[in-house]
Order: sequence, then structure tokens, then C-alpha cells
Amino acid sequence: MKHVSLADFRDNLTAHLDKIEEDRTELVVKRRKCAPIVVVPLSDWKGMKETLHLLSSPANAAHLLASIAQADAGLLTEHELIEPQSLQSTVLTTQPRGTALA
Repeated sequence: MKHVSLADFRDNLTAHLDKIEEDRTELVVKRRKCAPIVVVPLSDWKGMKETLHLLSSPANAAHLLASIAQADAGLLTEHELIEPQSLQSTVLTTQPRGTALA
């Protein structure tokens, strides 16, 4: 993980951002009398946030880890993908069963 001073980051902002994007890596910006800041590509940040959300529930985390273990053991099942045309006729609702839609 590369570290730079705030002055270096400010003076070479475009070059640092281009390098972060190109290498898909993070950059730590050190600041005087303040905590360092990490700069990461937005897509990486979104992925980290999603992973934290998915693992925040112990039950969901256990299910995901079991699925990963099955995949690592080669216990995978291949399925056909749903074609977008077939989704057009699908109605999604949050209405409880037995209630009419308005």
C-alpha cells in the first residue's frame, strides 16, 4: 500500500488518481495532526460496502461461507439464465398473498 503526503497528493492529484484507477489499488494520504485518509476507486468502495453488508448478519455470513466452501469443493450446479424477454411478463409485488393490487 503506497503512502504519500498531503502536499504530494495535492501537487500530483491527477497522476495519483489515474494510478489508483489504473492499478485498482488504494493510496494512503498522510496528513499532519490528522488521521491518514485512504483513496480507493468508487467501484472497489461499493464492493467493500456490499461485502460488509452481506456479512453483517451472522446467519447470512454462515450461508455465504458454506456456499463458498461448496464452490471450492467443486459442488456447483449450472443453470440456464433467465432471458430478459421473459422478465417483461413477470410482475413483482410486495403485496401480501390474498390481497388485491390497486
